[in-house]
Parts: sequence; C-alpha cells; structure tokens
Amino acid sequence: MQLRYNFRVYPSAGQRGALSKAFGCARVVFNDGLRARQEAHAAGLPYIKDGDLQKQVVTTAKRTEGREWLGEVSSVVLVQSLRDLHTAYRNFFNSVSGKRKGPKVAPPRFKSKHDNRQAIRLTVNGFSLRSDGRLYIAKVGALDVRWSRQLPAAPTSVTVTKDASNRYWASFVVDTERDVLPELDTEVGIDLGLTYFAVLSDGRKIESPKFLRRAEKKLGRMQRSLSRKEKGSKNRAKARAKVARQHAKVGDRRRDWHHKESTRVIRENQAVYVEDLLVSGLGRTRLAKSVHDAGWAQFLTMLEYKAALYGRTFAKVGRAFPSSQVCSVCGLRDGPKPLHIREWMCGKCATIHNRDHNASRNVLLEGRRIVAAGRAETPNACGAPVRRAYMPARRGEAGTHRAPRRGQ
Repeated sequence: MQLRYNFRVYPSAGQRGALSKAFGCARVVFNDGLRARQEAHAAGLPYIKDGDLQKQVVTTAKRTEGREWLGEVSSVVLVQSLRDLHTAYRNFFNSVSGKRKGPKVAPPRFKSKHDNRQAIRLTVNGFSLRSDGRLYIAKVGALDVRWSRQLPAAPTSVTVTKDASNRYWASFVVDTERDVLPELDTEVGIDLGLTYFAVLSDGRKIESPKFLRRAEKKLGRMQRSLSRKEKGSKNRAKARAKVARQHAKVGDRRRDWHHKESTRVIRENQAVYVEDLLVSGLGRTRLAKSVHDAGWAQFLTMLEYKAALYGRTFAKVGRAFPSSQVCSVCGLRDGPKPLHIREWMCGKCATIHNRDHNASRNVLLEGRRIVAAGRAETPNACGAPVRRAYMPARRGEAGTHRAPRRGQ
C-alpha cells in the first residue's frame, strides 16, 4: 500500500527564491493548459490530448519570448503540473458521468499566486536523497530536512509545499507492506460528539480537546490587530503571517492528537465501527465552529488507513442508521429525541440509557451485522480497503432507507 510521509524542510534564502520560481512556473503551466482547453471547448474543437497540450504550453512555450523563463526550472515540475490538470479533468468527468461516487466534483479552476498553499510535485527524475540526509531538488539545490523517522522504502515521488505560515514541507509517497498486528478479540463502536469527542461502546469517553476554542482569545486579538493594518502594507503582511502561524499551531496540535488517539483505538481493537457522518452538512449549522474544531473527518480518515495498514477491520455504518433511537438492549425504536435529552428510559425493557453510550453500542451491533453480511472495509491482499457500503436491514428494522429526522 502507499503511504505519505511529511517532513519539515528548511531552504536557504536562495533556495526559497528558486522554489518560488518553481511554484510560479508550475502555476503558469497549469493555467495555460486550462485556458487552452477552455478555449478549445468554447470554439467547438475536440478535447486537447495530454501530449499535444504538453507540446503547446511547455515545449513550444519555452521558445517564445513571453515564456522563455519556463526553462529555468526543472521540466519534471512542469510535466507533473499538467498531469495534475489531467487528474482534475478526469475526476470532473467521472463525477458528471456517475463513475466517481460521492459529492460532485467541480471543473478545474485557475490557480492564483495569492493562494494560501503553493506546491510542486516531482517524480524520481527530479529529486534524490543524498547520503548526508539532504533532499536534492533539480535546479533548486539540496534542502535540509528535519527527519522525524526513517522512510521504510525509497520514495516514488515528493511534493514540496509552502503553507500560509511560510513553512516548507516535503511529502514523500512510499510503497510499503502492511504491518499486521497480532489479532485481538475486542471490537468497538464509536459515537462521535461535541460534549465528548468520542464515546466508545465499552464505556470509555474521550474528552474533546477543543484546540480552536482554547486559542480563540489569542486569535481574536491577533485578527483585530490585522484588521487595523492598511491593506497592501508590509505591516499587514506581517500581521497576516502571525495569524496564519497561530492557526497552523492549532491545526498541528489537533492533527497530533488525532494521530495518537486513532493509533490507540486501532491497536486496542481488532474491529472498529463508526458512523458515516455528513460533516459538510453539519458544518453549515449553528454548531459549525465546534464541528470543524473537532475534526471528525480527519479522525475517521486516520482510522480507515491505519486499519488497512495494521490488518484491522474497519466499517462505516450508514448515516441513515438511527443509532440514537434504538434501545441497544431490546431493540425497541421509539423515535427521534432532541439533542438536549442526554438520558432516556426504554419503554419496553425500562433500561436507562446514556444517549451517546447507547448510540455507540448500536453502532457496534450494526457494524457486526455489516461484517457478517460481507460489506465491511476489510483489507485485501494489497492492503487496501475492499469497499465501503451500508446494507440496509429489512423494512421495520434498524437501518432502513428512511432519512434521519431532526434531532436524531
């Protein structure tokens, strides 16, 4: 399976200038290719093939007076930029035709030099790892890398990025084998929330760290200072960089915490079952700030790839499953409950339930049913998840196609 390893790099002043030139050339080639295809489409001409587009915006453009500076950067950077454009178009066409599942993908857009993230991608022809631990980039030089771990194998590609806080990163793609852990007899269902980040079916509760909420006071002070600076001034650029660095610290803390908790859950359980939440929809409600601060989507993504890496079973229960409406003891479904109801008594077996713990137990039971039906995300021989699916139960049972009601 393929894994991505991210490391901080520290370019010198001259190397930062060379990287800025590479970022700009990659952006220009991407925009030129996108413009050429849009103009061909508007004129009723056929779709420009990748080879013809490369000759037009790279090979021929280098010989023109307005684009001769494209030859100052590695050709690998320019070719990979066009491949990114091809991938963007392919994802858009597959989304329109229905071949690509999930949310609709928009057509490619033009890149801007004012984007918060600038990046270039290189294959093995454009970079190398030297014996002294430095990363050599063609026509940029050898970059100092802060190695936090050893790469398990030789990387097949590297992406050099510059984020909004002016930090540089090198992201390596590595083909590696699965590191299968010893089998366990424990399984867990997880109910994600805001009061507690997660409540597990075994009764354990994971406190929500609320990294953004804890940094709000300092962020507010820095953003008010930014708003008082004159637009276009150097002081405003400095204040913007300070705000970006503070947001980067919040994101780093959240990501580090997600990694630690997801690894702990995967190592302690043979099977992990979670609810497939519609985070994009919840992010448009009055709870948007708390939802984004929790970072559920990032946490579930980590659980998914770590389950494939360590040979664990991972399954997502469909979002239509009424986990908060069903009694986990007798199976009675007594309807939706407002969010302020945290405990309730089953009308059939008289069991008093904690809302979140009961939901996590139901997720565990439904996840086991999905696995028994052969619809779970279990790693195949290549280490990748087989598929994600939710098999609804028979009408009248938990897991029907009925959309969840408000307050579920």
